[in-house]
Amino acid sequence: MHTPDASRRRFLNYFSGIGLGSTLLPGVLWAQAQQSTTITLEMLRSSLAMAGLHFSDEDEKAMVDGLNRALTTYDEVRKANVPNDVQPPFYFSPITPGMKVNRTREPLRFSTVSVKRPANLDDAAFFSVGQLAHLLKTRQVTSLELTDMYLARLHKYNPKLNCVVTFLDDTARAQAKQADAEIAAGKYRGPLHGIPWGAKDIIAVKGFKTTWGSGAYKDQMIDETASVVEILNEAGAVLLAKVTSGELAQGDRWFGGQTLNPWNLKEGSSGSSAGPGSATAGGLIAFGIGTETSGSILSPSGRCGVSGLRPTFGRVSRYGVMALSWTQDRLGPMTRYAEDCALVMSVIAKPDGRDLSVSEIPFNYNAHLDLKKLRVGYLKDAFDEVRDPAVKKMNEQAIAQVQSLGFKLVEMKVPEWSLEVSSYGVESATFFDGLLRSGRDKELTNPGRATGWRVSRVMPAVDYLQSQRLRSMMMMKLAEATADVDVYLVPANTGGGGEGRGGRGAAGGPPPQRRPQGPTQRHFTMANLACYPALSVPHGFMESGSPGALTFYARPFGEAELLALGKAYQDASGFHLKHPKLDS
Repeated sequence: MHTPDASRRRFLNYFSGIGLGSTLLPGVLWAQAQQSTTITLEMLRSSLAMAGLHFSDEDEKAMVDGLNRALTTYDEVRKANVPNDVQPPFYFSPITPGMKVNRTREPLRFSTVSVKRPANLDDAAFFSVGQLAHLLKTRQVTSLELTDMYLARLHKYNPKLNCVVTFLDDTARAQAKQADAEIAAGKYRGPLHGIPWGAKDIIAVKGFKTTWGSGAYKDQMIDETASVVEILNEAGAVLLAKVTSGELAQGDRWFGGQTLNPWNLKEGSSGSSAGPGSATAGGLIAFGIGTETSGSILSPSGRCGVSGLRPTFGRVSRYGVMALSWTQDRLGPMTRYAEDCALVMSVIAKPDGRDLSVSEIPFNYNAHLDLKKLRVGYLKDAFDEVRDPAVKKMNEQAIAQVQSLGFKLVEMKVPEWSLEVSSYGVESATFFDGLLRSGRDKELTNPGRATGWRVSRVMPAVDYLQSQRLRSMMMMKLAEATADVDVYLVPANTGGGGEGRGGRGAAGGPPPQRRPQGPTQRHFTMANLACYPALSVPHGFMESGSPGALTFYARPFGEAELLALGKAYQDASGFHLKHPKLDS
């Protein structure tokens, strides 16, 4: 009779011999099976030992027989062609038991905007979406004029910022001419009609390359158009370019180099929504659509000083968008003003019948909301842990600014939680399974990215599902901690931890070792996995010239309140009105 300890030693000795040592996760049986047509008793025992299981000899022999019979089935699954847009039939909800959300549709109410056309149209490059919409609606400017102005800026400044993958000049001008004809005929479609924008290059547009920022996919043509692009087309928006994504939604480096921060060309724009952040901040597009799994909207928004909204999971369709995690991926607007996020969300936040995770809960933005009715809090322990004197001062001034709006901030604490319950290591390994099996991972701009997929590929299914049950428990703890507020303030997360800053999730698997997390990082991780909405806005500037950032959070589907408070803060502070000088 073998012993679990003996099996564990044999397992470790075997993998030490091939250079993996004890870093490999449980579930190696299938990794071994890739090199063999038959599963042996020794392979099974090694796998069981790492999974912490022990069965009788009789049970193990029966398992080996059953597993070998199942190999044919598994092989058939591996050989099946699964299109990019097919996700598992499991639909995640950020709503926990007892959580209340407003399901009553209310009229959308935006601020009244009045602005005159500048003598030099280039001066309108940093106008808000609302201001540009007013110019278009009152026919002070044509969509073609705006399109040509922004295209000229894209071509002029892209050599400095490296934020464009594919220019869509001809398509954009055709869309702009159509918008002008419709507006002239009195067929105004709404506030995005004729507004130029840019799409992160993991968002598919039929007829053009969708490179996912990777050398392995730099010539990829996807025969579909993402729902978010179709929805914006229907609203009359004008797509100028496919802007950069960090490779496979990680960081700000892609096969064409690094995308840079317009405020400080010595540093990257952060990622992975590097292009939307850089291009919006530089006044090269009116707004961008980014994506986030774990920091990819908030991080570049903070770095580049734009107003970036990570919506609640289930707000915006992800059909036609590269997946990292079917239970964490979100699409959201990156703009220069919080209310611009609301204008974009009013168009794109709706079911499309394709992504079945999208909720019908209405987006009820009201610029005239009585803010005094909002319960506003802040994570005191997170702000207390900030050590950088300059950042600490900006945080204190931002808190005081919010208090001056008439709020007595509720002190909140980050719940304790240390268990690893991330989903997208396993889910991204699933999405990129074909790439790994084909050996084309060597074509990646960063081939080391595949290491995390290999690790995640051998995680036991039972353990993965147990971790997701624990994720539900974590979500309930966070819901309890945030139950007494509608919106709350958190310091910008600068410690990594998501694919945006190249942390553990970027590699597709858990970290080599768990480190204690401070309140800011712990909250970031929990709120991200619970899929809470968040808004990053600038709240000052560093000595380097780069913006500082403050993050507002809300409970699931609380974007209307989140954006109303964010707008009020920006109206009071004015940092969003400053812009980088790319000609200096």
